[in-house]
Amino acid sequence: MKGLNTFSLKWIAIISMLIDHIGAVLFPWCEWLRIIGRLAFPIFAYLLVEGFFYTKDLKKYLIRLGIFALISEIPFDLAFFGCVFELSHQNVFFELLVGMLMLYFMVKSPGKLQQAIIMIVTMLVSDWLCMDYGSWGILMILTFYLCRDKNVIKASLIVLLNIMMWQSGYLTQQFAGLAMIPIIFHNRQLGPKMKMFFYTFYPAHLLILFLISMIMYR
Repeated sequence: MKGLNTFSLKWIAIISMLIDHIGAVLFPWCEWLRIIGRLAFPIFAYLLVEGFFYTKDLKKYLIRLGIFALISEIPFDLAFFGCVFELSHQNVFFELLVGMLMLYFMVKSPGKLQQAIIMIVTMLVSDWLCMDYGSWGILMILTFYLCRDKNVIKASLIVLLNIMMWQSGYLTQQFAGLAMIPIIFHNRQLGPKMKMFFYTFYPAHLLILFLISMIMYR
């Protein structure tokens, strides 16, 4: 089957994220690094939704997200804020965890009203806890969930959401819509499995970037 499997799509997201964080931590004046990095979150949000549909054990999935959200917080704070503990911003695993919890409770809820309340509460919580993309990130996850098999509508809404984020102050976010190109070519095949590598890469690369920044700018 032609197209991109999940393994390939994860690599696109990880490389994009790495370039973005190199720009943010080491070369903040290089805007083009941040532009490349805009591809990462929409792909991660998309893969989260796909994982929701395909996982054999949702509780283990949630526990894994929660564990790595906690593990990643200190490296995240060190890399971006230069301190061990900073409450003004939370790492992306927290957003993915809350997004997955939202999908779980939506499926368990019997009616549209209850589901709408869950969506709104999740968006408010993500903003209140200062998660990486806040309610905008939750809206992206929702879009991928609600429009899963409607590529044209899904792509249009994701592009629109990212333009709205850019206008709301998320710099260079308008370029995130380009992430729909590899997403549309996803063939929903898994490919090689390196699950724990993709999880551990996040805190590990942040810690390494922090150490490099200490050497470069001490």
